[in-house]
Amino acid sequence: MIKSLYKTYFAILLLVGLTINGLAQQVPINSLYMFDQMLINPAYAGVHVQLSGTAIYRNQWVNLDGSPQTFTGTMHSGFRGNRMGIGIKLESDKIGVHQDNSVYLSYSYKLPLINGGTISMGLQAGGDFLNTDYSRTDPYDLSDPFATESISEINPNFGAGLFYNYRGFYAGFSVPYILDSKSINNFEGVVSAARSVRNYYLTAGTTYVLSPNFKFIPSTLIRVQDGAPLSFDFSGNLIIEETVGLGATYRLNEGFIWMFELKINENFHIGYAYDATLSDLRYVSNGSHEIMLNYRIKIARLHTGLECPSYF
Repeated sequence: MIKSLYKTYFAILLLVGLTINGLAQQVPINSLYMFDQMLINPAYAGVHVQLSGTAIYRNQWVNLDGSPQTFTGTMHSGFRGNRMGIGIKLESDKIGVHQDNSVYLSYSYKLPLINGGTISMGLQAGGDFLNTDYSRTDPYDLSDPFATESISEINPNFGAGLFYNYRGFYAGFSVPYILDSKSINNFEGVVSAARSVRNYYLTAGTTYVLSPNFKFIPSTLIRVQDGAPLSFDFSGNLIIEETVGLGATYRLNEGFIWMFELKINENFHIGYAYDATLSDLRYVSNGSHEIMLNYRIKIARLHTGLECPSYF
């Protein structure tokens, strides 16, 4: 009975959030973002130096019908002696009858600093391809004009970021989607609107060498969204023998995240994260799962003689 009530409550919230004018379109957040910050900062393009491709699949709020499922794929590389970086980011985010597919290209330029560090300036541009297919619902009234309606829209956007890196310490600031776009659908006199609002990201992390076999990497992500309260993640990863990573994250007002990363060889990294929510959703959902695969390879013509970082 309780589970049924929570599912009904969740469905109502979802419906209201998709039909009331002026509501913000949420940007999905990955739990393993620290391993692929191309997801939130275009200045990260080329930070791995070598060609690096990452795929992440996230299944959020398992057991809830219509819950979000997100697939992201990135590829980036440094070139010109790693003074520049280029990258591409693909994303598919599905929630209920709504799907958002996006493609963004990134470019970064790195400036060497007197202290030996570097600061990267990055830009990205692309667009979101939005689709709402009401035919995937099971309506009570088959004569409802929305029952077979499908609505599609394309929203171009661009973003910018900065990324600083020095001897195991990094810090970044980004606004990946600068345009405050608004889409309005008017069908049979029924008006619905979704607004894409700006998100600001501030990241930082550093590496502590505890012993020849152990390293500890604390990091944080602060998120600010127009019209929404401040949110942050605080994470810690223990690296064992330069091969295994075990970590945990506290996400404000949401819960804890347990993480695992394995460096299979010089080319392959895999990762897994489990989100254990502390909100009322814990009564009807088994949390969220996230899986990552990263492949890195040096291209002789571009990367010969350049040092590639082991981690972020």
